[in-house]
Amino acid sequence: MGDFRRLWVADAVSQFGTRMTFLAAPLLAVLYLDASTFQVALVRTCETLGWLLFGLLAGAWVDRLRCRPVLLVSDFGRAALMLSVPAAAAFGVLTLGQLYVVMFLAGVLTVFFDVAHQSYLPRLLSPDKLMPANAKLAANASVAALAGASTGGYLVQLLTAPFVFAINALSFLWSALWVRAVRHREPPVERAPDRHLGREIAEGVRYVWRHPVLRPIALSTATTVLGQIGGGAVSMVFLVRDIGLSAGVIGLLGTVGLVGAVLASGLARRLVARLGQAWALVGGNLLLGLAFLAQACTTPGWGLVWWVASTFVASFCIILTNVVSMTIRQTVCPPELLGRVNAFMELMTWGVMPAASLLGGVVGTFAGTRMTLLIFGVVATLSFCWLLASPLARRTEIVGARG
Repeated sequence: MGDFRRLWVADAVSQFGTRMTFLAAPLLAVLYLDASTFQVALVRTCETLGWLLFGLLAGAWVDRLRCRPVLLVSDFGRAALMLSVPAAAAFGVLTLGQLYVVMFLAGVLTVFFDVAHQSYLPRLLSPDKLMPANAKLAANASVAALAGASTGGYLVQLLTAPFVFAINALSFLWSALWVRAVRHREPPVERAPDRHLGREIAEGVRYVWRHPVLRPIALSTATTVLGQIGGGAVSMVFLVRDIGLSAGVIGLLGTVGLVGAVLASGLARRLVARLGQAWALVGGNLLLGLAFLAQACTTPGWGLVWWVASTFVASFCIILTNVVSMTIRQTVCPPELLGRVNAFMELMTWGVMPAASLLGGVVGTFAGTRMTLLIFGVVATLSFCWLLASPLARRTEIVGARG
């Protein structure tokens, strides 16, 4: 478990740096580079575009390589990219173009880091230890989302936005040092003489699509993300214009949701032990969709309780379902395919987001914000039907169920 603790700390530090960058980059564009609304949105796009362009490719490459070197190169590469921003700002030559390139390349390296990280865990731990390990890693994401955002905002005020990137660079270097401290050494990956990158990517996609457990999880995830992000596209407008909340109150509501996420990471193992993996996943998805649906009931005054409760339940269920689905994925998938399977499953999340945001904006323009939340809440609720109609509904434990 010593190696896992080192990997866990590396992930926590990396998550913290990524979250600070996620906040600092648009603030840098607005406050330092005087960017327009569209240009700020383009910064966000550059951060996640790597998944659409290189997600499947990263999975195939990770299956060809040892994971530890991939983690190290990703961390060192992101640190160098982050340092280029304050260096350019110090000489007065920082531009939006450089920021776009930095965020895009850092996003690509994050894709490789995440895929390798998810694939590395089963090489360090036995199957019975994956569930608590994934719960601890999920807690990293929750704590980083809260601490990284608040710390990033404070540091932007204290140091100015460009130099927050120097702090981000240090976090990635620190993460790399923890990865280097991992003592486990993976054996070299055997290379087939007739290997072909395109065929390897297709093999991973086919494996997920033909698997009786992974396919419904992938489809359910994509449907949930469609509902979540489609509604989220109008949520800020709804809270500000329809409910009349200030930015400070909206930020406080986000903190309530993160409390639910941290709580879920601590209780996930107990819930799975009581319900079983399959029904923890099915029930968690159903409650998640109902939570998004309940957001449409929010009104000013005491009616804000609907938003608080739904945000708490949604955050709790997101972590619970992520922990369970990740553990199932790591358990049922052959080790030689895990990188490609992880990449495809993550693509089902990140690839849906841009289209869901656009669709939510279109629906919101014509139907209004409350109706949009209602429509996409229904979509998110229906996501559990993919699981209910699958073999998952007839199982309790999925461990060892290789397709």
